[in-house]
Amino acid sequence: MSLLRLPGLVDPHVHLRDPGARHKEDWDSGTAAALAGGFTTVLDMPNNTPPIVDEAALAQKEAAARARARCDYGLYLGAGPNNAGEAARLAPRAAGLKLYLDATFGPLCLSDLDSLRAHCATWPADRPLLAHAEGRTIPALLFVAEVYDRAVHLCHISRRDEIELIATAKARGVKVTCEVCPHHLFLTLDSSGLGPGFVEVRPRLAAQSDVDALWAHLDIIDCFATDHAPHTRAEKDGASPPPGYPGLETALPLWLAAVSSGRLTLDDVVARMHANPRRIFGLPNQPDTWIDVDPDLVWTIRADEAQTRCGWTPFEGWTVRGKVTAVTLRGAAAYDGERVLAAPGAGQNVRESIG
Repeated sequence: MSLLRLPGLVDPHVHLRDPGARHKEDWDSGTAAALAGGFTTVLDMPNNTPPIVDEAALAQKEAAARARARCDYGLYLGAGPNNAGEAARLAPRAAGLKLYLDATFGPLCLSDLDSLRAHCATWPADRPLLAHAEGRTIPALLFVAEVYDRAVHLCHISRRDEIELIATAKARGVKVTCEVCPHHLFLTLDSSGLGPGFVEVRPRLAAQSDVDALWAHLDIIDCFATDHAPHTRAEKDGASPPPGYPGLETALPLWLAAVSSGRLTLDDVVARMHANPRRIFGLPNQPDTWIDVDPDLVWTIRADEAQTRCGWTPFEGWTVRGKVTAVTLRGAAAYDGERVLAAPGAGQNVRESIG
């Protein structure tokens, strides 16, 4: 067995459901899943209950993460219709500001142009600005961001017309970066094999032509993110299934399988799961931190072997190649290939560590 040693991975897009829905996931189980997947830093989205739109909600979430997180983490603020000034004041404590321009799980959604303009004008220029935007809201966002000379990061791009527009915008010098998730590169609406509730995700799974376009524009994709968004099996099987998939423990094996088949290089994976997210989101270095990977280990994804609390995966039964065998975080063993060794509370807030 010849092990690979890679830098600790960064996931810029997770939903750990804590506070507000800890039965789905919390900072303990979610960061355990992160370490088992090779992630030593995760950035958590603000669509909690309550949403993270003011100082009281942010402080509640900071306390939860400080007590339970096993790996390093950052917390996004949510952009609401009336909190542009409050969000800007709290920016030093945030990983970035999330703009929800299309409906998803949770209460956050900006539906008017004035709110979008206010946040683009007020949010500090040296702090990340990112968005859930689909279809027609993408050109609207890019126009407003360009008017205010703002860099913007587009989350979970999933369709041909979107990636082609981003490619055109980048060629014209627009300050835009983007991410793609494994489920939008490995699954389609027609071929997923998932049941009616379990197929629900936002953005929705697309057609094979969209998947092909994403792979063809790999040079335009800056980050691979999981959009780890767990809901329980009972919730997904219910009458009103919420959208979202778990993904922290399956992402790297899927990318390594793509390396093995020649669709990616290892440099592609490291750039999009370490170097680029650290640069885009201004993250501090993690000294004495790395992951060890057996690139040749062939194994089958099973939800009942996972750390995540939700109890299912859209990739159940998939055979993949490559597995994390150990994680070292700041010189301490954090995962040994079977057990998570880092204790709850061992993680550090990336904004508290750099001011």
